[in-house]
Amino acid sequence: MSVNLSSPDRVYLGGVRVLLVDDSPYIRAVVTSMLEDYGATVTAVGTADAALEVLERERPEVLLSALAMPDKGGYWLIGKVRGLPPERGGATPAAALTGFTGPEHRASILRAGYQYHIEKPVTSRNLSGVVALLALKTSSPPQS
Repeated sequence: MSVNLSSPDRVYLGGVRVLLVDDSPYIRAVVTSMLEDYGATVTAVGTADAALEVLERERPEVLLSALAMPDKGGYWLIGKVRGLPPERGGATPAAALTGFTGPEHRASILRAGYQYHIEKPVTSRNLSGVVALLALKTSSPPQS
């Protein structure tokens, strides 16, 4: 994994593995393209169940998830992820990528276990910046 934040205009996410969860094939395609343009490796799935399986198997550096999905949504997913031990992905940095806006939504998203609340629509620059920050959390040495 290589994150380069040296340029204020361009973040490079070389090899950062991102798990993207959204029930919309269109959103998955657009966000995947945005992140791959910045060098990330993206696994995109359409359900929270599939995301949980991929997270444990592939151990991505960053999880991006929609909240409102049929059946089990993003809140269910982050609860399951945070219930896992760290060695199985329980500490994976995560952001909610959602159309839910406003301070009350942001607060509930952060309380649920996400580190960031990203409002749709999102620009490539903003999205890559959040992913870079989350990826750096993954690679940071433990603090005492």
